[in-house]
Amino acid sequence: MSYRDIKADVLRRITSGQWPPGHLIPSELELCDEYGSARATVNRALRELADEGVLDRKRKSGTRVRAVPLRQARFDIPLTRLEVEGNGASYRYALVKRAVEPAPDWLRARMGLQAGAQVVQLTCMHFADGTPFQHEARWINLEALPQAREQRFEEVGPNEWLVETVPFSDVEIGFSAVSASKELAGFLGCQAGEALFQMERSTWFEGKAVTYVRMCFQPGYRMKTSY
Repeated sequence: MSYRDIKADVLRRITSGQWPPGHLIPSELELCDEYGSARATVNRALRELADEGVLDRKRKSGTRVRAVPLRQARFDIPLTRLEVEGNGASYRYALVKRAVEPAPDWLRARMGLQAGAQVVQLTCMHFADGTPFQHEARWINLEALPQAREQRFEEVGPNEWLVETVPFSDVEIGFSAVSASKELAGFLGCQAGEALFQMERSTWFEGKAVTYVRMCFQPGYRMKTSY
């Protein structure tokens, strides 16, 4: 079954009263057996229902039907390539730096990594019609994704590769305004000290840290949300 089929069936069970408000639904593994689907497929179906405010997912206590569906703002964060192309511009990606290194202390504290953990550190640029659009600084946990050690990321950006490689179960997103450092200004073609929109995103899968990324956008960038 596809994730859409699973999502529709879970929703049917909820709306029919089979799974009433507050009901603890079966685990992902139990649903995998029932639907004959991969865990990543089940995870995506449940994650979307949680994003839509139908389910309440907690890492240690399982997934329950919400007593009252949650009305919440949703941030559409597409692949950068699709975002650029959706605006009618041509997209180009460039890898600036790739290194395998020990996770810095601040990253270990942020993501809950063990001492000695290694990461792939990437610096990338994304362009729209040849103009700098986004600067991406990313760290990938090699304990969670050992195959990233061999991935060069020269042709395909890390975000697209990660979407195809591993699902996520937990996400933390932060937004802030930052002043462009001299280095960032050089990448984004703006003045040092100019205000930039910065997004930080951390993802985990089943309690294991997958990746942390810090994205800074060209001056004037706007993000839309809906609910």
